[in-house]
Amino acid sequence: MADKKEGRSKSEKRYRKIRRSHIWTSIVEFLVFSVVLAGVLFFAVQAFVSYVIDTKIGSEYEKIQYMARIYDNGLKNNDSNIYNLLVEEGHDYVITGSDGSRIHLNGEDTRGTQSAEVTLSAYDEKVLVYRDSKRDFIYPKNGRLSLDLREFAEWMRDEGKWEEKDPDYALAHNTSIINLPIWISIDVDNGNKHFIGKAVFSSNRRDINLFIALIGSLAGLMGIILITLLGAGVRNFIRQRRMLSLFFTDVVTEGHNQTWLLVKGEHMIRKKSSTKNRFAVVSLKFVNYNTFCICHSVAEGDKILCRIYHLLSGKLRKYETCSHLGLGAYGLILRYNSEDELRQRLGGIIGELENIDSDHKFYFRAGVSLTEKAIDSEGEPVKPKNIKFDTEFNHATGARLSLGPGEDSGIAFFDDKLIEEQKWLDKVQEMQQSALDNEEFLVYYQPKYDPKSEKLKGAEALIRWNSPEFGLIPPGKFIPIFENNGFITEIDHYMIRHVAADQKAWLDKGYKCVPVSVNVSRAHFIESDLADQIKDMVDEIGTPHEYIEIELTESAFFDDKKAMLGTISKLKSYGFAVSMDDFGSGYSSLNSLKDMPLDVLKLDAEFFRGETNDKRAEIVVSEAIKLAKNLNMRIVAEGVEIKEQVDFLAGEGCDMIQGYYFAKPMPKEEYEQKMS
Repeated sequence: MADKKEGRSKSEKRYRKIRRSHIWTSIVEFLVFSVVLAGVLFFAVQAFVSYVIDTKIGSEYEKIQYMARIYDNGLKNNDSNIYNLLVEEGHDYVITGSDGSRIHLNGEDTRGTQSAEVTLSAYDEKVLVYRDSKRDFIYPKNGRLSLDLREFAEWMRDEGKWEEKDPDYALAHNTSIINLPIWISIDVDNGNKHFIGKAVFSSNRRDINLFIALIGSLAGLMGIILITLLGAGVRNFIRQRRMLSLFFTDVVTEGHNQTWLLVKGEHMIRKKSSTKNRFAVVSLKFVNYNTFCICHSVAEGDKILCRIYHLLSGKLRKYETCSHLGLGAYGLILRYNSEDELRQRLGGIIGELENIDSDHKFYFRAGVSLTEKAIDSEGEPVKPKNIKFDTEFNHATGARLSLGPGEDSGIAFFDDKLIEEQKWLDKVQEMQQSALDNEEFLVYYQPKYDPKSEKLKGAEALIRWNSPEFGLIPPGKFIPIFENNGFITEIDHYMIRHVAADQKAWLDKGYKCVPVSVNVSRAHFIESDLADQIKDMVDEIGTPHEYIEIELTESAFFDDKKAMLGTISKLKSYGFAVSMDDFGSGYSSLNSLKDMPLDVLKLDAEFFRGETNDKRAEIVVSEAIKLAKNLNMRIVAEGVEIKEQVDFLAGEGCDMIQGYYFAKPMPKEEYEQKMS
């Protein structure tokens, strides 16, 4: 079994390694790279445009500087011809005072309200610029001049036009066909005035063609790279398909192999389209395959295996599969409606296989593990997420092997009860620690009464599991599991702490508390410091020891008697009472009583089941009570349910009665009410 699991693990690892080269990985890489290239192209174009704008506006800035110097010199020299000189420069401009009032205007003042300082690449000083109010595509951003490409393109498409009516003429004479303005402000008259000139970014047809050629080259390069990546992804996908075909192909039958069944079987059962189906996992064995090969040859045996595989494949329906696993073994996944219908179908298939060769009689055995449809809380089908194919196939193989030795054909189904028990075992072990951490375990109390006065004299602490998933779980469904896996010691600690805490709380409220017995498992008594553990837990809470009674089952006395005696003696020295539970259920009780210094003896409930006038049982109970009295032990009768038993036990001097006649086990809140 370990070898099979190891083989399965290696197969899955190899399969995952091949799948890493899946085409979807290449597609994702292709898309990511496309986005990156697009981003690079966008930012490259933006940077190029910014550089061109910066360069051309720089030359315009020099002209406006020159005009500002002419104006400044004219002011100093009182030159009345100053404005005529400025007009000859051919630029629109406006002169404002320090308060922003307009002093002089040439052309149209289309300055916008948005302004900012920018740094031109050829100059160190910062320059104040205004965005144009009509064509505001050039704008200051982060201290530089930028062009809003998206809005400019929309304007060109919807409203814009070439400056020249004849583009061919513009190209031949190298004149501009695009003019985009921005206003540059220069201080004059010692800062008392501002000379604001209209700088124009102009571009001719040759510039545009050059720009288009650059963008086209970059886009073409990106396209070549993307096509190369896409081609590599397609080639990778083709190679992967070929590798997977070899990975899942059986060398004998050239059909599906064991790896296919292990890797694909679970996927087939779990996929969404299979939610309405019930599946049977079948382990089929060609019983006399080895004998046939010895009598004939391995090559002849391989031919028979191929014929068997093709016959099985021909019997498959939708959502079914089969594989050759080697050495005459086959695995199948079949759909079924009922067990009887499936048994009949498999019987028919085996009947055909037995006679697949007219010269020989073959035998086949099939083991079957059935899966049920997964449904939600409303009864609707859902994906069966919890089905593990390898587990189901192991169940099917186990069912086949249960047919025993021999070479006759047969069919065996894995026992559903065993499946449920195993699932419950796994579920309990999965939930046990979280249930403890979340305090899902509840302490119930069953009172013990004096049969004569009917007064409360004691109680036994019993555990219940209030699971959010399964509700209130009786102890018989989880305590045996905890005893087998060792978790019972954690439960013992849990119960002792909670009982001690409850007793302390009740004492603080002023209630007249009675001793409460807590069961401690026999697994705990292998620990030499058990008495000290109990003492430390109770002392930490602050509960007086006389209110805690430690209860041991009779079977615990059959272990290490010396260790048991030491633990009991130490518990008694600490002030705890010690009782023996289920007295009379074993065969060495008297010998145990002889050796162990117990305080309380609990008569097993079996004494009080059956006929009420059973004289032999009454004699045994009567003598057991006398024996306990002579050994200075109190006696408790469990499982008492009728008045006649109570009257009899009262007459015999029984100290306490615990049973449904007086009270069932109850939550601590209800027990607190009875105690008060």
